[in-house]
Amino acid sequence: MLSFEMNDRKRSMEIHVLGLLVETEIGLGLTGFGVFFSFLGIMFFFDKGLIAMGNILFFSGVALTIGLKSSLQFFSKRSNFKGTISFGVGFLLVIIGWPILGMILESYGFVVLFSFSAKDTYSRLDLPAALYQIDPPYGYSNGIP
Repeated sequence: MLSFEMNDRKRSMEIHVLGLLVETEIGLGLTGFGVFFSFLGIMFFFDKGLIAMGNILFFSGVALTIGLKSSLQFFSKRSNFKGTISFGVGFLLVIIGWPILGMILESYGFVVLFSFSAKDTYSRLDLPAALYQIDPPYGYSNGIP
């Protein structure tokens, strides 16, 4: 499904494919390729070329997916400084040729940046409060399979 939309204020045409902007689809693809190349780099005994390419693709994919302004705001939040700094230093370490230490720092930064508690996740999904109190089936709650 392909549709064109004319914005009166900007006088620009936006192309929508399957309900998403083309930039968003390209960004999701780049993010996926970034994760794939990083995974290949780890599988090939921390190949610095593949990991560096994966990092560049991941950064550009995130920027295209959520927008440049939104990604800059996210990474420059005061609460995200620790994750941003460690992710950036890890990225630089991978680029200069220390992929193992760089990936350790990047992993720490990724966890700090993109982790939230389960309560935050549930509140973002707008689930009813009754679903928070659902217990698992009887056998699983007592350790009996």
